Amino acid sequence: MVKRSAPKFLLNIYKNILSNGTDISIQEEYGSVEEFDLSGRDISIIEQSDLIMTFGAHNPHSGNASKTNRGKRIWFDVSEVPRGEHIITAELRLYQSLDKSVKFNKAYTIAIYRVARTKDGGRIKHYIDSVNTTIGTEGWIALNISEALEHWVKYPKENRGLFLAVHHADYTGHIIRPDDIGIIGVLGIPDKQPFMVGFFKTSANYSKRKILHKQKRDVEREKLHFNSVNIQNNPYVNTVTKKRRENVCNIKTLYISFKDLQWQDWIIAPEGYDAYYCSGDCNFPLNIHMNATNHAIVQTLVHLMKPHEIPKPCCAPTKLSPISVLYFLDDSNVVLKKYKNMVIDSCGCL
Repeated sequence: MVKRSAPKFLLNIYKNILSNGTDISIQEEYGSVEEFDLSGRDISIIEQSDLIMTFGAHNPHSGNASKTNRGKRIWFDVSEVPRGEHIITAELRLYQSLDKSVKFNKAYTIAIYRVARTKDGGRIKHYIDSVNTTIGTEGWIALNISEALEHWVKYPKENRGLFLAVHHADYTGHIIRPDDIGIIGVLGIPDKQPFMVGFFKTSANYSKRKILHKQKRDVEREKLHFNSVNIQNNPYVNTVTKKRRENVCNIKTLYISFKDLQWQDWIIAPEGYDAYYCSGDCNFPLNIHMNATNHAIVQTLVHLMKPHEIPKPCCAPTKLSPISVLYFLDDSNVVLKKYKNMVIDSCGCL
């Protein structure tokens, strides 16, 4: 299934951008996936995105309605798009093959319309985007269809797909078949079939809550110089500081294999990742390398006075980073999602 165009596109993103070319297993299992040219704008959008979804194209459900006035209708199932996600942009990607038998390099316009129905049941088309091409062009063509995806997510029952129209660049009165200029259709070569890709960002309200939480945590971690307590004048710690502190709170190695979890059938990449874990004691005095909060420092002092009532602080993650996971959503849709707080970068006493 990875040989189809939609998953290959995300595999290209994962291999060349997110994994920085370090995931050798991707190259060994899937070979080269360099055919998708990604511009600087593409890379910027990818880096902004928390979620990237691809949608394989289908013929519309309404019988033989896939062809209308020599144009072409295509449909996408967007029912799995999470509610509350902000759409950064959405693109329709079409592959145009080269017809070597054509001697004249004519110019054409590819126009995309969102199909809708009127109140009386008639069919209308809303213009979305267009791009110019020539008969001698070969490669992927991208059109911006953000307006269509936003409408379908907001009004799922009104998803009647897109209408693809091709006409001469200087004459709009005559629509020709997309395959006449080499556009590969829904039933074409699997790795050249049309697909839609959506780039999403976590909603602003959720991000605001995360920022407020981080600000509160940062204020809590501002040091009030509890580490400068005169230990020699503290009767509770005179004997404690002489003990060996072999198992202090620290970061430990832990590799998570998706195969061990039996997730390899739906996760495309990576095969696993270094998650790490935190382990060790939080004993007084908590030095600067233990990333202790002010609360943990005070709790440690109280624990020395009341060891049977108040526990020691816990060794826990203080900084985490995300990983990107490429996986199958269903038979036609593939997702590249950035999962936050998956890798421990540092540990501390909390």
